[in-house]
Amino acid sequence: MKIGVSSYSFSKYMKQTGCDLKEICGLARGIGFDAIEFITIKAEDPIAVAKELRAFCASIGLEISAYAVEMNLLKGDPEENVAELLACVDVAEALGAPVMRHDICSALPEGMTWEEAIPVMAPMIRRVTEYAAGKGIRTCSENHGFIFQDSVRVEKVIGAVDHENYRWLLDIGNFLCADEHPTDAVERALPYTIHVHVKDFLYRKAEGLEVLPDGFFKTRNGNLLRGTILGHGDVPVADCVKKIRAFGYDGTVSLEFEGAEDNLNAVRLGYAYMRELMK
Repeated sequence: MKIGVSSYSFSKYMKQTGCDLKEICGLARGIGFDAIEFITIKAEDPIAVAKELRAFCASIGLEISAYAVEMNLLKGDPEENVAELLACVDVAEALGAPVMRHDICSALPEGMTWEEAIPVMAPMIRRVTEYAAGKGIRTCSENHGFIFQDSVRVEKVIGAVDHENYRWLLDIGNFLCADEHPTDAVERALPYTIHVHVKDFLYRKAEGLEVLPDGFFKTRNGNLLRGTILGHGDVPVADCVKKIRAFGYDGTVSLEFEGAEDNLNAVRLGYAYMRELMK
């Protein structure tokens, strides 16, 4: 397996310093990462930027493992949503990314259940993955966004789309947002997994807490989470990685840091921990 990092992991550092994505790529390679994935490229000409990033990463020996974009397929015009995602596939192609992750929804329309949402979204997802397949790019969605965060729901989406090119970005930490134990969820996800995120959270029961601690957010059931350095929190990272390796997954495992700690130090420590787990 290759050890990667999401450009999202450097978000705080980028805001603090004003550095650009090329500088982030250089930092990632300097730390030792094999690959990087990019989140939505916000530019007047994202394809031109993608081509520049691709050339720069090639020049420093850093692979581009994935391109990740936002989307709520249950909001706005379905045709416009599909068109937006097709344009994102073109950006992924310019990057040379073999995988594109797109979200599916972050909120349900009033009166709609998650079960009712699936047949609405599935045809749109299928159109996007059919287009991407023609470019040699696999698409996937992540257990992310609270509505489709637990493993049973994501599995049902994949089954409804019913296309070999559409699979799962497995994030070992995000299951806690739905109060699902990660090791159980990882086992369900692995047969569909084409990309992996590793992250860590501090997880606290909300019972008896009258004030929300700074930096924490609520899970679906009202418990508390805060991002932290990989290996420092309550996600069973080592157990999850062991299961992923034992299954035979041989793709990129990307670090995603979103904690309150010093950004670059947290990324360096996360990489070092990953290296130890890979031995």
